[in-house]
Amino acid sequence: MSGRRKPAPELEEGPSRLAGGCVLVVLAGVVVAVLFAVDEAVGVLAVVGVGWVALYRAARRVSGLSAPPPPPSTGTVYAAQTDEIERVQKGPGEGMTILYPVREETLGE
Repeated sequence: MSGRRKPAPELEEGPSRLAGGCVLVVLAGVVVAVLFAVDEAVGVLAVVGVGWVALYRAARRVSGLSAPPPPPSTGTVYAAQTDEIERVQKGPGEGMTILYPVREETLGE
């Protein structure tokens, strides 16, 4: 047996996302330059139109803000709603503290 090692296979590096983004920016710049060369008004309208489309798409992504809040749960006491704390426990995360409020049972009428 020979003491030779097998050469490690070289990893192929594909094009990065940053390079693809740069290519798209350059192509968009060329398109805008051609539109401005055709007519200045066409170039301005194209830039404004692309801006409106981008704004519309960004506004459609934020759909959670218009959702109604969940209904309040019954019988739950939050630590912020009371001044009496039964016990304090260190939580699993760094700097996390769990407060357990004193629960007062009341008869429903």
